[in-house]
Amino acid sequence: MPPKASPGAPPAPPLRGCFVTATDTGVGKTVLAAALVAALRARGEPVHARKPVVTGLDDGPPLDHELLAAVSGEQPQAVSPARYGPAVSPHLAAQLAGHEIDVAELIADVRAAGEPVIVEGIGGLLVPLAEGWDVRRLARELGLGVVIAARPGLGTINHTLLTLEAARAARLDVRAVVLTPWPAQAGAIERSNHATIERLGEVEVATLAQLSELSAPALAAAGAALPYERWLS
Repeated sequence: MPPKASPGAPPAPPLRGCFVTATDTGVGKTVLAAALVAALRARGEPVHARKPVVTGLDDGPPLDHELLAAVSGEQPQAVSPARYGPAVSPHLAAQLAGHEIDVAELIADVRAAGEPVIVEGIGGLLVPLAEGWDVRRLARELGLGVVIAARPGLGTINHTLLTLEAARAARLDVRAVVLTPWPAQAGAIERSNHATIERLGEVEVATLAQLSELSAPALAAAGAALPYERWLS
């Protein structure tokens, strides 16, 4: 459980930044988070990146926290303080390692990182982290606006609307949905999905272009095309 505030203690000040989550694993939230970090850094902001928990180190590169570190100028171990080898859910990875994730410590690390900070979750909102904790609660405790990465193709309407419902049930401040990777020649299904999610989800929907390389300049250019300034808390 997170540490309790002492009586009369003021609430933690809000952070400037955003929390990037997704409708599922492998949807593109790391690329989205990296694009936001790269765009902010390209305009001279001392941006910080955090992915509090990362799993799958045994699978080798490309690794999410290494990409975020490359574009933020930080060390990978600073970006992800809780790192695990197996490509499994974080609660299971920690269990296999013989301990439980200290989520309160991860929250303190994000708050100490500096601002603006782009935080990437792991998996979707309901992925468990530790007893009593999931990604959704982590996002709520951090108090950052939430940006949801979603696929542009078939199946995305259901997954995205369910994610929006789960986020709003926990009173998360959802700022936008980003469909990614958005094809250069979007077809009828992608265009319809964009409009339908925007209408039924009552949410801003943006798109992140498909990138041929994940270099800092390419990510910065893609991120600069997003209306991210109003997503930052």
